[in-house]
Amino acid sequence: MTSTTRDMPSTSNRTVDRREIPTGFSWLIKDSWTEATRHLRAIPRNPELLMFATIQPIMFIVLFVYVFRGSVQVPLDYVQYVIPGIFAQTVLFNSAFTGVGVADDLSKGMIDRLRSLPMYPAAVLIGRTLSDIVRNVLTFAVMLIVAFVIGFRFERSFLGAIAATGLMFLFSYAFSWIQALIGLSVGSVEAANSAGFIWMFPLTFVSSAFVDVNRMTSSLRPIARNNPFTVLTNACRALYNGYDAGNDPWVALAWAVGITVVFAILTTRKFAKSTSG
Repeated sequence: MTSTTRDMPSTSNRTVDRREIPTGFSWLIKDSWTEATRHLRAIPRNPELLMFATIQPIMFIVLFVYVFRGSVQVPLDYVQYVIPGIFAQTVLFNSAFTGVGVADDLSKGMIDRLRSLPMYPAAVLIGRTLSDIVRNVLTFAVMLIVAFVIGFRFERSFLGAIAATGLMFLFSYAFSWIQALIGLSVGSVEAANSAGFIWMFPLTFVSSAFVDVNRMTSSLRPIARNNPFTVLTNACRALYNGYDAGNDPWVALAWAVGITVVFAILTTRKFAKSTSG
């Protein structure tokens, strides 16, 4: 197989620097990792972003556990019921950082500069989404400590808890691709921030995350039951509490994979159009 090379600018007194345009899966991995580390290095320089991303879910935990605990009827102890929903909501909300980051890079011309380098175009998006998973892990670790302090526990199976956590992060990764598409589609960072959050509020609140779906009004009940976030929350709640989850984990996994595939394709195509010319 022949490889194509790109000539770099040179003068009569310099040797021409040549690098092969990357081909193959290994180059995609390397370029994606390079781009991911670029974003990860920004976390220590902007600790306030991680701090605010952590404060909000802690406020939700305190609000729902200590304010609504006595007024909401659910089939479990309310702490064991609501904490998995807050976990799932938080990792999905944090996916909005992807859209904001993509919009910021696009508005500053960073993506165009990256595209001028001999690297996989898709690596720019993959690196961004992977780095936000790391941010999510850090936020989740703090939330987990707070949850344990107020009485939340993994019941019966630690492996089930690991499976639930992994499922949430897969869902978050899938939603990062939706957010990346939003970031490429809107005109500014401010618009990406608003557009990235506004649709996730009804998605997460019209679900089983905080209340029993059976106690909702007849108009909302079918929407909540068919909400993919309800499937995710039910699966994680069952796995954390050690009771039979039925098919919910597999259905949630199918949702995560399907969303990732569809929106990765759409986002990659939008990325090519957004940075061309």
